[in-house]
Amino acid sequence: MQPEIKITECPRDAMQGIHPFIPTELKAEYINLLLQVGFDTIDFGSFVSAKAIPQLRDTAEVLQKLDLSNTKSKLLAIVANYRGAEEAAKHPEITYLGYPFSISETFQHRNTNSGINEAFDTIKRIKELCSRNNQQLLVYLSMGFGNPYGDKWNVEIVEQWTKKLVNENINIIALADTIGIATAEQIKEIYPMLCDQFPQAEFGIHLHATPNAWYNKIEAAYQSGCKRFDTALKGYGGCPMAADELTGNIATENLIGYLQSQNERLELNYDRLKEAMDFSVRVFG
Repeated sequence: MQPEIKITECPRDAMQGIHPFIPTELKAEYINLLLQVGFDTIDFGSFVSAKAIPQLRDTAEVLQKLDLSNTKSKLLAIVANYRGAEEAAKHPEITYLGYPFSISETFQHRNTNSGINEAFDTIKRIKELCSRNNQQLLVYLSMGFGNPYGDKWNVEIVEQWTKKLVNENINIIALADTIGIATAEQIKEIYPMLCDQFPQAEFGIHLHATPNAWYNKIEAAYQSGCKRFDTALKGYGGCPMAADELTGNIATENLIGYLQSQNERLELNYDRLKEAMDFSVRVFG
């Protein structure tokens, strides 16, 4: 029997680039609705510098307001350094710590203020921290399909860093198309290759796209065997450094529609999903 589809809903990614501060109570109310939908995971917040991402400075306060009593969803928090991981690890409600590991040297500096090798050392320390605290590390292989900075990129580099991660017993990895440049052909080449070479790992995919470019990417990932997708309702958000302001997350409702067309049975509460979609207007305006 094939593993079930896992959808990670990403309100954190949707919110992080918004400049007017979203009130803590409003964030918590929205995420509590998402928790009732039945997503596998909620990417709810980030333990990073308040100076770097002001919108997420209240992640710990939001967490305190979440109702986890009647949900199957797991919580994911993003960290960008070891200090942030220590903060996240204090909260046993969090299942996953997510670390953005870029194979672009330039973007790694821009995103975490460290080089690739230093970031890899940080990953190893965070992995040990997670093991001690019964949490799991999810590494995003960001700029996984290319970069706009002129840094060298090819499939062999993707494979090389994936092998290093797996050798450190990091077995949950998401290929991240940080700026929305992945093509269906790239996805069909890279995703199956990694799955075949590293069967002990679970590979997900975190794609960004313009509103008219999502379908081919989702289709390519699904046809390549992907079972773990990151999306955000209505396609809100995306990386604040994206070159195109229309390059946001892929809309969760589009992913759901595609999966239903493939006869995938999704155990979701569609009434709560509609409520969350309606409520999202209050959050994102």
